[in-house]
Amino acid sequence: MGDPRKARKKYKTPHHPWEKERIEAESVLKQDYGLSNKQEIQKMTSVLRNLKAQAKRYIAARTVQAEKEKEQLLQRVRRLGLLDSSATLDDILGLTIEAIMERRLQTLVFRKGLSRTIKQARQMITHLHITVKDRKISAPGALLTKEEELSIAFHETSNFNDIDHPERPKQEKQEKTVVEEA
Repeated sequence: MGDPRKARKKYKTPHHPWEKERIEAESVLKQDYGLSNKQEIQKMTSVLRNLKAQAKRYIAARTVQAEKEKEQLLQRVRRLGLLDSSATLDDILGLTIEAIMERRLQTLVFRKGLSRTIKQARQMITHLHITVKDRKISAPGALLTKEEELSIAFHETSNFNDIDHPERPKQEKQEKTVVEEA
């Protein structure tokens, strides 16, 4: 069974390590989403690969249990916000790595406007300034559901919780002055 403290890899590496097109595509993803290394891309690729493999398996299966599991898979993908409510298994096969990357905590913090840059969002998360549903999360690569996305905020004891903090994005300071003028 193994030692419970020994973590296992959550991803598979590429079959061929030196493919120019893949390396260039990964470099663009790494830059756009502020990733620290390519292992994060490989983890998200594994998540996507597993979703697609399950979808293929359920498309082919015709049992009652397969129908239940198919519906559970669709609910999971909808809850993650990868597809809308009218999606089918064929839509899961059309998902891209960018769709998965957009659901990461780091990306959502940046898109929500809590940080100036995507790299700053990563730093805020790892330094425990960000909470989701009043829980500190230190993993920038955590996939969040749609309902969790609404509860992303600064921790109550964080210095970033102050609107006048110099590292907060400028737009919030502008909103504050507009409210004060009104």
